[in-house]
Amino acid sequence: MSWETALDEKVREYLPELKWLRDEPMEKHTSFRIGGPAKRMAFPRSTEEVVILDGFLRELGVRTIVLGNGTNTLCPDEGLDAAVIATGGMDSVLRSGETELTAEAGISLARLAAFAWQEGLTGLEFAHGIPGTLGGGAVMNAGAYGGALADVLVSVTALFPDGVRTLPAEELKLSYRHSIFTEQTDAIVLRAVLRLAPGDPAQIKARMDELMAKRRASQPLEYPSAGSTFKRPEGHYAGALIEQCGLKGARVGGAEVSTKHAGFLINTGGATCADVKSLIERVQRTVLEATGVMLEPEVKLL
Repeated sequence: MSWETALDEKVREYLPELKWLRDEPMEKHTSFRIGGPAKRMAFPRSTEEVVILDGFLRELGVRTIVLGNGTNTLCPDEGLDAAVIATGGMDSVLRSGETELTAEAGISLARLAAFAWQEGLTGLEFAHGIPGTLGGGAVMNAGAYGGALADVLVSVTALFPDGVRTLPAEELKLSYRHSIFTEQTDAIVLRAVLRLAPGDPAQIKARMDELMAKRRASQPLEYPSAGSTFKRPEGHYAGALIEQCGLKGARVGGAEVSTKHAGFLINTGGATCADVKSLIERVQRTVLEATGVMLEPEVKLL
């Protein structure tokens, strides 16, 4: 019996309410709009469903991929021989203290920032335009415009191979685009607690609007992409190095180095995973030869 059939039977018997799709095209679930079918894809709405499903996957030895909004992911054209767990349905948030929020991993950072604003809490304005989820943001220590989740995280609760554990922020190893979860990739972020500060809602909203205007003016938001394709190299900016090398507008198939912001590789229409990977390698090679700086992809290549 294949792992797919065995898993289908377990889901049917023990998780009858779980949304469970077969051969689901990943292009529908990634911001690049690229990717072939995943053998199986689950959309849990509770921690209990994640724990039960994860137990089945470990028992059967199935490769598992956890996805939030798919905003930092490049999936292969041939698809994934894996089970994908999409956490977007786990998106509750509540005010759990005078200045604290407790939110599930699937909530978008934009919605979380808006909730904080409505509650008169400041500290998440930087996250308003980040398209990912809290779970993915915790994994990558997402940040922008001088702010990062490391500044506000109190704790993260995750499912590890030995069970559900809550780690305080000081144990998360948070640094630039890094956390304990980038090292221990078999953990699944479930929820997090954030500590903010009292603020004036009008000022919070004004700052969010200001940052969103900056994004619209400087980033190619009208095209599918995964945001900044490369991590910021120490002492440099990836976009500036790429532009310096004359790579704005460089193309491979439907993939292009944005003419608006060279740090973004975009899908101009019909781009494949192979196109994007080839363009990434071309940019890396050209920048290394011209500047001696090796650019490291920020986008996760599955």
